[in-house]
Amino acid sequence: MKDSLIIVSGGMDSITLLYDKRDDIALAVTYDYGSNHNRQELEYALYHCRTLGIEQLVIPLDFFSRYFKSSLLQGPDAIPECAYTDESMKSTVVPFRNGIMLAIACGLAETRGLHKVLIANHSGDHAIYPDCREEFINAMSHAMSSGTYENITVSAPYTNISKSDIAKIGKSLGIDYSKTYSCYKGGIKHCGRCATCIERKEALRLAGIKDNTEYEFS
Repeated sequence: MKDSLIIVSGGMDSITLLYDKRDDIALAVTYDYGSNHNRQELEYALYHCRTLGIEQLVIPLDFFSRYFKSSLLQGPDAIPECAYTDESMKSTVVPFRNGIMLAIACGLAETRGLHKVLIANHSGDHAIYPDCREEFINAMSHAMSSGTYENITVSAPYTNISKSDIAKIGKSLGIDYSKTYSCYKGGIKHCGRCATCIERKEALRLAGIKDNTEYEFS
């Protein structure tokens, strides 16, 4: 029985989870929250949900870009061009993004009679993004379970593994990662210089996957 809802962006991690747990997923939810890369990611989220025959909802969250401060919401020039460091990447934090998205997904799951919400955070996010850490995920899962008749919980199976580990899972599933999007600048091509592009390249290299991504700068 399919009892799960997945938050899917169109990036490598959530697309891998979509394929990994496809037999359990009844509904996919993609949020359009006005980030630089939303439009590019959405294209691939739609593609993969259609490919797998999974129902998808696209939910607009335009208040993010109106009221929240983050370089992810302020255009490509605001994104640092460097590898991940605590200081350089703090600007990309969208305050409590995962908390808000999980809360909405929880309400949708209960509405549909589902019992789990899947999210694809991973260990590489921990240093920079507080709402990707295991303690947050566990606390949010407890709150959701306590606040719903269906006792909805969060399932985050990649929390303590790396992006390269996720890519290895994707390789075993035959995922074409050229049909995913990562770049925080949000151009037609990946920039190749921002932290997410650097992390993407490294994950694919370590997983032994040929990188067919189109980059502006290699």
